[in-house]
Amino acid sequence: MEAPIDVQKKSEEADSVPYQPSTSNGVVDDDQGGLQYLKQTFLTRDGWIGDYDYLYLIAPNIWPLNRKYKDYQTPFYGLNDQVPILLTIILGLQHALTMIGSVVSPPLAIAGGAFNFDSTMTEYLVSTAFITTGIATALQVTRVHIMKTPFFIGTGLLSVVGPTFDVIPVCLNYAAMRYSSGTCATAADGTQLPCPDGWGAILGTMLCCVWVQIFMSFVPPKTLNKIFPKLITGSLLLLVGVYLISNGMQNWGGSYNCHNGKGFFALCPNTAAPRPLIWGDPKLVGLGFSVFVTIVIVETIGAPLMKSASVVIGLAVGCIISAATGYWDQSQINQAPVATFLWTHTFKLSVDGALVLLLMIMFVCQAVSCMPDILATAEISGVEIEGTNFNSRIQGGILCDGLGSFLSELGTGPPMVSQAGNNGVIVLTSCASRRASWCASGFLILMGIFGKFGTLFASMPPSILGGMQVFLYSTIAVAGIRVLGLIAWTRRDRFILSASLAIGLIDIVQRAWFSQILTYSGPNFNLQGFEQGINLIVETPFVIAAFVGVFLNTVLPKDNSAKPDVHGNAHKHPVLGGS
Repeated sequence: MEAPIDVQKKSEEADSVPYQPSTSNGVVDDDQGGLQYLKQTFLTRDGWIGDYDYLYLIAPNIWPLNRKYKDYQTPFYGLNDQVPILLTIILGLQHALTMIGSVVSPPLAIAGGAFNFDSTMTEYLVSTAFITTGIATALQVTRVHIMKTPFFIGTGLLSVVGPTFDVIPVCLNYAAMRYSSGTCATAADGTQLPCPDGWGAILGTMLCCVWVQIFMSFVPPKTLNKIFPKLITGSLLLLVGVYLISNGMQNWGGSYNCHNGKGFFALCPNTAAPRPLIWGDPKLVGLGFSVFVTIVIVETIGAPLMKSASVVIGLAVGCIISAATGYWDQSQINQAPVATFLWTHTFKLSVDGALVLLLMIMFVCQAVSCMPDILATAEISGVEIEGTNFNSRIQGGILCDGLGSFLSELGTGPPMVSQAGNNGVIVLTSCASRRASWCASGFLILMGIFGKFGTLFASMPPSILGGMQVFLYSTIAVAGIRVLGLIAWTRRDRFILSASLAIGLIDIVQRAWFSQILTYSGPNFNLQGFEQGINLIVETPFVIAAFVGVFLNTVLPKDNSAKPDVHGNAHKHPVLGGS
């Protein structure tokens, strides 16, 4: 087993390979001719069904039902392999179902937790997220070569692009600032009213700031890794996950708004709900717990198809229980339009100077945080994970994320980022074919266009969503821990990590610690806006931690003689009485 320093050194050497266009990416050899290929695909049993053992996908992991597949190895389908049509449809739907939780969580948090939108606007944001996710994922998988350059748009892998969770803390803090300053309206009884102009300001500012990420895609990975090593990206993912878990727990207990709420939100989820209760009532906690427990049970004994859709199954169980016990008002679904699309609702775009630096940092973090996800997808897809082609996949993935965010924001949706959540489906089904991802993109777009599908999530009791969100947000924290596990853990690493996490965790455990530092309220609006921007940066955990981490990583001298802090033998097992 190699020492962490050796592994890190090899990775850095691989990243130094320059970009070169790859003529083999995305090309499917077809010596038989187009007509023969179409005939073989659509008019034969092999083209439709093939020899895949479909029973394996639905066999539960319970003895004796799993006896046949205990040591079963499914055939592996590579990026450009010809996958049977039926299997393509099944796995495409499976990838789409796997993404549902991560697609709906950001718009629901933005609509309900930040800007207090009504159900109509909430369901629109959810539908928009599905449509833009499908478009961005299709672009990521297709991998378009930019003419007369060595650059690409997209990774060319079975990788998905979805709404970023990083925008949630930005929206929550920005909305809190606007409500406290009076630029978002509040009713006489203290109830916070919908604030569409707040989301319009974030959209307008993101459209200006996303170009930072687009330009960063042309920076070699070696340079990005030098400025933002795994030490930084891992800590950012960890802080984002922990921060969001606390917000997901607000929903689990009843809702963001009704925790110490007033007026319309004196009870959870609100006083007009079918069975309103106080925040944290055991019945509401039980609804969220039913989702969480279902996810655990499905992961333990479920069939491969069930495991990769465990979040959706958990939501389905929670919905059934809430409907049967009278906690869910389904009238919103009946009143929702059958179909919808982008720009059905629009927002007044503006640029808020207080957001500019904050969002620029967010997009910089997006550019570097997607690199481990692309690496993981490439590794399980059986393609090279170092060298020229891999570096071009990293470049294409970052550029696709930036362009996907730009297109999504034009469509009034949240920014996009590459995700590795579907890697479990690739491992379980042994299918890395891009056909499945193109099919998933189509399903995602159809889910967004079908208006009642978005309404389903907008009308769910928040406790059900909370049970799902706590699980999903925990996976972000675990991803951060996994990245941190790849560093060398020298004394310098531990010092930088301790300092950056200390500042970031302060924002999570005591969010008001900076509220009395910059409190100017005079007539100078420029100074007031500048202070508001500083407050937003300091009060957003992963942003202030990025500042501290990058600064210390830049100024602290590297000790070339430092050795990794490894105790024990090569397997890190304790060694007693000598080496």
